[in-house]
Amino acid sequence: MYPYSLFTIFGNGVKLYGVCIAVGIICCLIAFYILSKKFDMPEKVQDYVFFILIGGLVSGFFFAMVFQGFYNWLDGQEFKIIGAGLTVMGGLIGGAGCFLLLYFTIGKFYFNGKDKGLHVKHFNTLFRVAPISIAIAHAFGRIGCLMSGCCHGKYLGDQFVFGGIYMDGTTHGWGYYVPIQLYESLFLFALATVLTILYLKRCNIIMSLYLIGYGVWRFIIEFLRTDYRGFNPTLYPSQWLSIVFVLGGIALMLIYRYKKMPFFLPKEEKKSE
Repeated sequence: MYPYSLFTIFGNGVKLYGVCIAVGIICCLIAFYILSKKFDMPEKVQDYVFFILIGGLVSGFFFAMVFQGFYNWLDGQEFKIIGAGLTVMGGLIGGAGCFLLLYFTIGKFYFNGKDKGLHVKHFNTLFRVAPISIAIAHAFGRIGCLMSGCCHGKYLGDQFVFGGIYMDGTTHGWGYYVPIQLYESLFLFALATVLTILYLKRCNIIMSLYLIGYGVWRFIIEFLRTDYRGFNPTLYPSQWLSIVFVLGGIALMLIYRYKKMPFFLPKEEKKSE
């Protein structure tokens, strides 16, 4: 809708796409702070998470480019990382993996003495809050996609069509397209809301619900997108990853059941005065 630069910094144009991503990250951090505080996560652990998140974000953007570069290579194009584009699901997998590696590795040395193992003790709270924060950041990111014209649906023509939004799409240039980005953003905000309600009700399988919910949604919505996303032998790359998300969510629930871990945490007992 508005792929132009708003202003420049050191000669580089800043577009609404980048602004939306920045707003999403800020809102993600605010949501994490408020919700983790709700379950008494110590400030030292919160500060540690914010620090480790820097590495997770950098690696997430890197893997988002690597995955897209790999998809392009499978489609017969030259493999490159810079300028290849971004695929969110690849970034989520790579970023989450690096975050967890850093979280437990560095935490082993950072938390010592009386605080030894403090990050492990509060990991379940982090594991429950993370999907909500991710969904919020992703929702704002999709608004950025709407502004830039990527990740769109069917081209409807250059004349107004009800349900279409005028944007600079990647297939036909300026025109009216089905705003798949907007639909996904609304879904992610709704998903974050539902997960927050369940979190406050002490639900212990927030991550499973996120993986299954978003996996199913993304698998379906990919059929409605018409922009280039990489090779398509039978299913698009993100659909294969959606299947991984759903299976991962189901496997996680089965692990909880096998380990006899509660789907809902017990309510805290009221302290006697």
